[in-house]
Amino acid sequence: MIDMLYSKLHRATVSDANLNYVGSITIDKELIDAAKLRVGQKVDIVNINNGERFSTYVIEGERGKRDICLNGAAARKAEIGDIVIIIAYISVSLKDADLLKPHIVLLDSKNSIDEIRDYV
Repeated sequence: MIDMLYSKLHRATVSDANLNYVGSITIDKELIDAAKLRVGQKVDIVNINNGERFSTYVIEGERGKRDICLNGAAARKAEIGDIVIIIAYISVSLKDADLLKPHIVLLDSKNSIDEIRDYV
């Protein structure tokens, strides 16, 4: 088995940070669906502004609000307005790795979808 890029939300803007929440990242339901993510799925977060990299899990936010909210300890890793990449991986057999087509959702500065790409 090998871990491969499955999906990502590219250049999401952090809209909120809630230190007093139990943990995770809240993502607008529309963006979850567009990126083919699942609630509870482990994701890596890469903060373009400060270089932080960390892992957490997805929770569902309200559809259409365009929220990207870091919760709990993750709230210390970014500030409102920071640009992040939200990355999901999948474990596949070596045989299937070359068949995988990662799903990339490019966002604008207001977390609206600019483009969706499936890479070969």
